[in-house]
Amino acid sequence: MDRVELLPDLGNFLYTIVSFVIALSIIVTVHEYGHYIIGRWSGIKADVFSLGFGPTLVSRVDRHGTRWQIAALPFGGYVKFRGDANAASAKGDEAELAALTPEELRQTMHGAPLWARAATVVAGPVFNFILSIAVIAGLMLYTGTPTDKPVVGELYALPDGTGQLQTGDEILAVAGKSTPDYPSFNEALADAPEGAQLPLQVARDGQVLEIEGPQLFPPRLTGVAPKSASYAAGLVEGDVITAVDGNPIWTFEDLRQAVSSSKGKPLDLTVWHAATRTTSQMVLTPKRTDVPSVDGGFETRWMIGATGGFIFEPLTRPTGLGEALTGAVSQTWGIVTQSVSGLSNMILGNISSCNLQGAIGIAQGSAAAAKSGLENFIWFIALLSTAVGFLNLFPIPVLDGGHLMFYCYEAIAGKPPSDRIMNVLMSIGVALVFGLMLFGLSNDILCP
Repeated sequence: MDRVELLPDLGNFLYTIVSFVIALSIIVTVHEYGHYIIGRWSGIKADVFSLGFGPTLVSRVDRHGTRWQIAALPFGGYVKFRGDANAASAKGDEAELAALTPEELRQTMHGAPLWARAATVVAGPVFNFILSIAVIAGLMLYTGTPTDKPVVGELYALPDGTGQLQTGDEILAVAGKSTPDYPSFNEALADAPEGAQLPLQVARDGQVLEIEGPQLFPPRLTGVAPKSASYAAGLVEGDVITAVDGNPIWTFEDLRQAVSSSKGKPLDLTVWHAATRTTSQMVLTPKRTDVPSVDGGFETRWMIGATGGFIFEPLTRPTGLGEALTGAVSQTWGIVTQSVSGLSNMILGNISSCNLQGAIGIAQGSAAAAKSGLENFIWFIALLSTAVGFLNLFPIPVLDGGHLMFYCYEAIAGKPPSDRIMNVLMSIGVALVFGLMLFGLSNDILCP
């Protein structure tokens, strides 16, 4: 193979690594800072705050005696508290701890009161959830909230044009059906006739006009999921699929039905690319995918991994701070509940275990999000931060949830588990975590 042919693959690989490192570094820094700051406020001193592992590249010691450092391997990080033997907060040398004064022992992770240790440990996942909520709320404040009435904020390009519809038009009716709000607007679109054009009634400059407009929910892609059939085929946001197997389609619902009825057979697509104003042919094979259902479970569908939307960007109004925070909390909680549902259904065998991704899949997801725009990359960071916080609460030794499990035992029994039991459980925890990582990596490589 010519060296020049390797350059695109090398560029994609570097882009994937850089995107992954940026996303992971932000999330890990917030997680570990949660441990650090709550520990400090609780009277527990930190010796090291490290972003990354391995040899130290840059470091400095602050006035509290904590060494802040950036290490050579940027795939994680840790806080080493006083009295810890390692980054996993294993208990340090007994002789050294016994030689400490009561005041010095109080400043260690293992000599602090139970409440201080528990607060320090739980702070990491909590800060991940706070990051997610802050990011989602920030995006909602930035993008605004669609107005109650369907008003055209910005029109997107279609191969046959957008008819007489203009920016600023308030859509009063679709094919004779009144659309005073978005619920009625969506109902009217579901019953809209086929074809490239739709009869619309709009309010424009104080007048009510009868015009011809485009299909308002066309087969235009508003997003492409990583590791999906659409992503593999090279489809991007803005592409319009005009025909499937030679049959013209007019709405995104037409595309969805064609994909669903394919049962996994290859589809011949005619695609209009908005970026170049050109048309191409491509073959795309839908993938069998497990997706959340409205009842909280999962259902299996044939999908190409693309989303659709209106032909226009809805006119927005400023989002209130309280509204943004409430919406962000709701979305973060939705991510957690879907994760719980997904894991339980995988364990029960209701959905494929291929839904669990490893480091390669997460890295590919971060790269795909970064390529699709800053807003999508920021949203991906919020999603991944919630996942990291949720995963760390699992009651597995070496994870934060495992430490909390030990503290619950201590609160009930009045004493911590013995060192021998702790060592055995920590070894089991390490094996479980590495096993889970290897399982995720095998899914990244072997799953179709």
